[in-house]
Amino acid sequence: MRLLGWATVVIAALMSATAMAADWRPLDPENTLIVDTSKGRIVVEMRPDFAPLAVARVELLSREHVYDGLLFHRAIDHFVDQTGNPNNRDGGVSAHPDLAPEFTFRLDPGAQTIARAAGDATDGFMGTSPFEGEALSARRADGTIRAWGAYCPGVVGMGRQAAPDSANSEIFFMRDAARRLDRDYTVWGKVILGLDVVRAIAVGEPPAQPDRMLKVQVMADMPPADRPRLEVMDARGSALKMIVDRARAAKGADFSICDVDIPVRERR
Repeated sequence: MRLLGWATVVIAALMSATAMAADWRPLDPENTLIVDTSKGRIVVEMRPDFAPLAVARVELLSREHVYDGLLFHRAIDHFVDQTGNPNNRDGGVSAHPDLAPEFTFRLDPGAQTIARAAGDATDGFMGTSPFEGEALSARRADGTIRAWGAYCPGVVGMGRQAAPDSANSEIFFMRDAARRLDRDYTVWGKVILGLDVVRAIAVGEPPAQPDRMLKVQVMADMPPADRPRLEVMDARGSALKMIVDRARAAKGADFSICDVDIPVRERR
């Protein structure tokens, strides 16, 4: 078994934990995006439960090959890599209409992994994607709370112009955390493999020698033999709970949901 990932606390916890087969789950090919770039491969687990319109748009543009060959037209170290505009600069759009904002969603906290429940907020994971939400005391009659994607390293979002409903084709990859983007830009997934690639993309506004997305595919559209053989730790399992507990103990009052990254490994 070869573990893939970048969080030291995650690796240390895994090495001392007995993560059984039940602690791992396969990727859903319909909700996994494979982005082959000039610096290497990025694998994204998409979250239609966060943003169904955004995920559907990314899948549509991938299948129309709109993303193939587009430049990372703006990349800022310790912040974001932006791409996805057909004109390779800010302001470009696809032939499809702009999207309504999907900055928040309804969350059933009883069905998710909660990493921290405080008097003013709740945070945890849906799949590999981190979220933050209202306090559990704010549950509605149906048991849900209002939640939003947390802009931690590796999270992917929809770019937009000034208007909240102007997201179209632009996407961005977080090089590092920027929680000021929470509830202001739609989160549609999380990089599970290739954060090193995200951070290696040439920086600049625009870069002098920009990198590009060579080919973008929904994994379900790839021949089975060509699909990445990966599985991720199940956020609902005991192994991840141990990782979260160790990260919380190590960070104390400074603990953030961004201190934990869901492990991924090659499938046996």
